[in-house]
Amino acid sequence: MKKVLVLEDEASIRGFIVINLRRAGYDVIEAESGEEALERLRENPDARVALLDIMLPGIDGYDVCREIRKTSSVPIIMLSAKGEVFDKVLGLELGADDYIMKPFDSKEMVARVKAVLRRYQPAKPVPEQPSIKLVEYPGLIVNLSNYSVEYNGRVLDMPPKELELLYFLASSPNQVFTREQLLDNIWGYEYIGDTRTVDVHVKRLREKIKDTEQWGIATVWGIGYK
Repeated sequence: MKKVLVLEDEASIRGFIVINLRRAGYDVIEAESGEEALERLRENPDARVALLDIMLPGIDGYDVCREIRKTSSVPIIMLSAKGEVFDKVLGLELGADDYIMKPFDSKEMVARVKAVLRRYQPAKPVPEQPSIKLVEYPGLIVNLSNYSVEYNGRVLDMPPKELELLYFLASSPNQVFTREQLLDNIWGYEYIGDTRTVDVHVKRLREKIKDTEQWGIATVWGIGYK
């Protein structure tokens, strides 16, 4: 049974989330504070998704997201009543993969959890075969089949959305994609967001991998990226 961490300090909301996730077949780990959430993750390294409320006393959801990303690429979904673009962008910049606004429908929540689980597979060695989705450049190997990225001889810990965006661009060299096209292809119909999401993920990719003379992530001003 797949484990899901739920961090929410309001008991009624946490209970609503837990009940619906358990009905959907998930093993739910509950936490009502940021400190408790980090401890639960240390006790359950096999957790597959983390749902983090933002507005918390003490360590808030942003801080928890930041701490998780120091050691793990587990998919993170932020939960918040905040609706400003700045709040969404901040969560994405810290490493979140999705953002759900309160109040939310139980079916939407479960669908988003299923969506990030479909996209995320822990990296593991697999024998090369024709069906493997792999793109290779000098010093860079992006493998979508096992969700791994090798850069200059070392394996990078990269969240699913960043890896999918990198693979999509790398597998179509010199083809320019608008931000809307990238949103449609990477995030799909399940994600309701703005094009700033793409810019944030490109920024995070550029922090991890640097352009070379042979390849790079290029901005096409007024259009998008290639």
